[in-house]
Amino acid sequence: MTLPLSISATPDGDLSVNARELMTASTATDIPLDLSGAQFSEIMRVVTDFLGQYLDRLPRAPVLQNEGAEAFLRDAAMRQPPPEGGRALSELIEIIGRAGEIGANPASKGCLAYVPSAGLSVSAVADLISGVLNRYTGVSFVAPALVALELDVIRWLCNLMALPEAAGGILTSGGSMAAFSALLCARTAHLPEDFSAGTLYLTEQTHHSIAKAARLAGFPDRALRVVPVDGALRMDVAALQSMIEADRASGSRPFCVVASAGTTNTGVVDPLHAIADLAWTEQLWLHVDAAYGGFFQLTERGRRRLSGIERADSIVLDPHKGLSLPFGTGCLLVRDAGWLRRAHSGEDAAYLRDVEDTGLVDFADVSPELTRPNRGLRLWLPLHLHGVGAFRKATDGMLDLAQEAYRALSEIPGIELMGSPDLSILSFRCVSIERGDRATEELVRRVNDGGRFYLSSTSINDRVAARIAILNYRTKSADIDDLVGSIREIAADLAARNAD
Repeated sequence: MTLPLSISATPDGDLSVNARELMTASTATDIPLDLSGAQFSEIMRVVTDFLGQYLDRLPRAPVLQNEGAEAFLRDAAMRQPPPEGGRALSELIEIIGRAGEIGANPASKGCLAYVPSAGLSVSAVADLISGVLNRYTGVSFVAPALVALELDVIRWLCNLMALPEAAGGILTSGGSMAAFSALLCARTAHLPEDFSAGTLYLTEQTHHSIAKAARLAGFPDRALRVVPVDGALRMDVAALQSMIEADRASGSRPFCVVASAGTTNTGVVDPLHAIADLAWTEQLWLHVDAAYGGFFQLTERGRRRLSGIERADSIVLDPHKGLSLPFGTGCLLVRDAGWLRRAHSGEDAAYLRDVEDTGLVDFADVSPELTRPNRGLRLWLPLHLHGVGAFRKATDGMLDLAQEAYRALSEIPGIELMGSPDLSILSFRCVSIERGDRATEELVRRVNDGGRFYLSSTSINDRVAARIAILNYRTKSADIDDLVGSIREIAADLAARNAD
């Protein structure tokens, strides 16, 4: 891919390094570290041309491209170490372009595997702005206005989840770090300094990041109690109560229960009100994993299905899922923001003695990070530029598409649906008793081999199931129709072969 070079001058007609020299420079001295505004603008012309071409190609680009991966990995020219002198920007963009075409493309409208993130271009613009401004937001005194904008976004998120005025939160790299901080808060609130007897409760459908977070927080594997699920794969609250009582009788210290507001496997929502009632009675911290499903709270249907989430002590959200922000944007909300400080604040640093109190939160005191990127703008800019209504319409449309897919799949002979979708994930399998698992795996493989769609599979009750995860604002009704048509054809072929 050869990109066109744009040559232009500044208003005064002078460029100390012109566009073509910047694009084709071969030594480090040709492109200074300290760029002028004009020089930076010329570099950005090439970058924006490249990204604009990518966005224009995206509707026709394959959702999964493994061809060329081996050649790239073995290509010494592609993977050489950085040279002593610089390389041409056009050459480097060429490498990036080739690398970006290989693998799964979650931005594609056909990406329905795992829990995809479509990416939002405006949020990437916000990251660029944050990177160039390069303000430190760990301590509010250094960048009080930017910290205030981030706190405004967090307040909006708290209001969206119907949490009280005392609530607060942090933006993280993702749900895993948010869950880690949540368990630190729960441990601080409900366990003594020696917390080795603590037990927390989850189900087999709970995202594995919770178990990882528990280990990182110092809990042994025995601290995790796996609560049975009912026929719909939701937490069995009666079984939860029995386990809590048994653990107390044995000398353990129950301290936390983790409910899912949209599981990764099937998208089901645990009975949040019933779990909240029990957590209140038993004086447990209620953590709700809403990393996938939380932003359906934007819609009327989503609020009904997530009713009870407002009773949580902590909630994990992933804006890089439900709001389609670029990867690396998670969030933890805590009902009482004071627990964030109690769980995370450390000793005062002598070198910060000149820092003045702004009355704002210092994110370094309420999260594991001291140095952190300015994550606030990547939410603030798209929410203000597009408006909340655009995101509400997109998430509502995802619920519509899930219902469309459910109705259409239910009419295909040989396909068994694993329950109606609570939100926008649905699972199904081929029903052949002899070769149901193999047939389901083959169906997923053949759909993916078609190049237009990318599905993933999972295991439910020890049987293989295919998954459709609709979380991309680019996916439309016509795409779901085409996907279901492909599944129908493949299922018919599998059924005919099974009959033979």
